[in-house]
Amino acid sequence: MPVSREWAYFDHAAVGPLSGAAADSLSRFSQDASLNGDVHWMQWSGRVQELRQMTSELLHCGIDEVALVPNTTTGINFVANGFPWTEGDNVIVPDGEFPSNLFPWLNQNSRGVEVRVVPRRDGRVIVDDLIERIDSRTRLIAVSWVGYASGFRIDLERLVEQAHHRGVLVFLDAIQGLGIYPLDLQTCDVDFLSADGHKWLLGPEGAGVAVIRKRHLETLRCDSVGWASVQNSHLFSGATFDLRETAQRFEGGSANMSGLMALASSMDMFLSVIRTHGVSAIGDRVLERATRLRELLRQRGANLLFDNEPFDQHGSGIVTFEVPGQTPADFRSRALENHIVVSCRGGGIRASVHVYNNDADLERLSELVAR
Repeated sequence: MPVSREWAYFDHAAVGPLSGAAADSLSRFSQDASLNGDVHWMQWSGRVQELRQMTSELLHCGIDEVALVPNTTTGINFVANGFPWTEGDNVIVPDGEFPSNLFPWLNQNSRGVEVRVVPRRDGRVIVDDLIERIDSRTRLIAVSWVGYASGFRIDLERLVEQAHHRGVLVFLDAIQGLGIYPLDLQTCDVDFLSADGHKWLLGPEGAGVAVIRKRHLETLRCDSVGWASVQNSHLFSGATFDLRETAQRFEGGSANMSGLMALASSMDMFLSVIRTHGVSAIGDRVLERATRLRELLRQRGANLLFDNEPFDQHGSGIVTFEVPGQTPADFRSRALENHIVVSCRGGGIRASVHVYNNDADLERLSELVAR
């Protein structure tokens, strides 16, 4: 991770630094595109298709269920705008969601859809609280895998099981967990998912993935279509409106080749670790690093704002805290002066810890708290 040469970087929950592999991919692409134009376009396209395959491997879903998207919001809107709502339907959303997982659902108010916002408990999303709000007109529950401010990781398997038992679908905003925590869609049968790759996956902004399970492909209307949405999409002069029979039908136009290729290079790195060390290796390391940071912060006088216990089940790499006598904004400025990167979220200071953050990084942040 080149960023570690200069910074103790704890802002992966906002914008992660590019991995060396992603940066090299972008550099190679820019050189190729500037020297050769579109001569190697088919090679670029092939690499983008490899990203689709890698996503399928990471999530244990069909390659035909993967759509490549510019951001998490796009995947959310595939579902919110394309779902066959009828007036009086409702969707359940926890309080405190990132706006991208609230506004698209509120936007359905004009179609007579009610959004039921369920309070969190000290940052925690309690599955039973969501399930209790289900009635005969509930169509979907939309949740974040990990809370962007609290760092609370929901009991996803139980949520899906309980929702499906009542005939309700589940949409997952996976941006704060994808690549870090294991998710097998064969056993945890999430209906829809979307995540950008610029946070924990260490890719560039503008490149992400979405999953639309095959059984729901015909349920969603393609709200935005283009040349790439149809079968035989490169037969421009004789194109017919014959939608692809895969989630790729939602990819209407030209792809962000450079960004998706760079994300593929980062995902390659993640999958190599998973193949060698097991599906939980990355998440276990992140939780160990976050646990150590929490201990150091307590020792140095910081107050942790959210108790995500038991931490192995509900914790994440996000640690939100306050420093007595310091506003979050002031502390962030002090941190930048000391080559430490954190955010201000959830009424406090948010540090988001990745696998490569070593003891020296953690000590730098905790020492600044002590000072």
